[in-house]
Amino acid sequence: MSTYAVVNPATGETLATYPTATDEEVESALATADAAARGWLRTSTPDERARLLRRVAELHRERRDDLAAIIVREMGKPLAAAEGEVDFAADITEYYADHIGEITGDTPVDVLGDGTAVIRRAPLGVLLGIMPWNFPYYQVARFAAPNIAIGNAILLKHASQCPQSAEAIERIYADAGFPAGVYTDLRLTNEQAAEVIADPRVQGVSVTGSERAGAAVAEVAGRNLKKAVLELGGSDPFLLLSTDDLDQAVQAAVDARLDNVGQSCNGAKRFLVVDELYDAFLEKFTAAMAAATVGDPFAEDTVLGPLSSLTAAERLAEQVDRAVAQGATLVTGGARDGAFYPGTVLTGVTRDMDAYREEFFGPVGVVYRVADEDEAIEIANDTGFGLGSYVFTTDPAQAERVADRIDAGMVYVNLVLADSPELPFGGVKRSGTGRELGLLAADEFVNKKLIRVAG
Repeated sequence: MSTYAVVNPATGETLATYPTATDEEVESALATADAAARGWLRTSTPDERARLLRRVAELHRERRDDLAAIIVREMGKPLAAAEGEVDFAADITEYYADHIGEITGDTPVDVLGDGTAVIRRAPLGVLLGIMPWNFPYYQVARFAAPNIAIGNAILLKHASQCPQSAEAIERIYADAGFPAGVYTDLRLTNEQAAEVIADPRVQGVSVTGSERAGAAVAEVAGRNLKKAVLELGGSDPFLLLSTDDLDQAVQAAVDARLDNVGQSCNGAKRFLVVDELYDAFLEKFTAAMAAATVGDPFAEDTVLGPLSSLTAAERLAEQVDRAVAQGATLVTGGARDGAFYPGTVLTGVTRDMDAYREEFFGPVGVVYRVADEDEAIEIANDTGFGLGSYVFTTDPAQAERVADRIDAGMVYVNLVLADSPELPFGGVKRSGTGRELGLLAADEFVNKKLIRVAG
């Protein structure tokens, strides 16, 4: 039976099924990728690769409508968000084409003597990417584009519910003019993925997904001495310490929680509000969360389409029900309808509850009352995660101080939804290792080769 299938979460209808790769197909893909890494990718110039990457970006924009509709059906993303994701994937790809000189150029080193030295960035070879369902195009772009710019070949295992979008991306790279083996979509089983990581032709692996998936991949990579980049879960804090526009702060909080139907690793999930703002914030936040329109993801006014699957919605409902059973207060929401789940607010969560440390991967916000900056930071850091964070304050000195004290890979001050191609993305603690996006992403899978020349 196929493990790759398109099941529309809005209707439960299975729209298409795909077989997993045979062992012969996996071997052929490995051989072709290895040949591309040793051949065209090594002999092509940065300008040649940049030209084709720009064409990849153009094709994303030209096929925007079809690409967006695919992921609405695959994982329930509202149409406007799906269109925005296609645009972002194009922007990311174009960014690496535009900055390919910085990515591939030599970096001089001042030597303590005669002669010269440079750091030359060389590709490693074939890489495996294991990508999630929540951002089917964006996640792939931020892994594939910088690494192809460097000269690495990409094997891509997409999520089992995203075979059509995965196929569409592979077609774009082929239609852009990249030779066979530069970018290959592979519908692998987990066992096959482990074998690919272990294969000596593969030099590294990048995974975006759950802690469990990251741990499993890291174990195989470590056993085989392969470089791994892990972008895992998050339970990002939103600290509201002061504001001169509470309505704007509330809207930012809602936007940061409901983005992608709440299924974003770096979405704000825990809202830490100082005592003097708490009651007013909770009232306005609850009203806005409750008002978020739930419905057909193809409809223009829909804010919350279905979660990615019935299983995901059932899992989220179980978490919320368990939190309430353990003593949390359900302020609004909490009533699942198939794969649909409304904007939901919890309060009264304490350290002895599961909800205090769990990630809610859906439109659920947990609001905490805090006495001051110190208590806000204490709760913000009291988690195994460390991906992103958000700080709202009218005091620039406080913003700088709090940003320095938060244990996270990213801190956004007085703004949300500000990811951009040039800004590095990644976390600490159980949120993973390594960085994607920005120029730092292009340094993850590269041989920083020292070339020292006598004077």
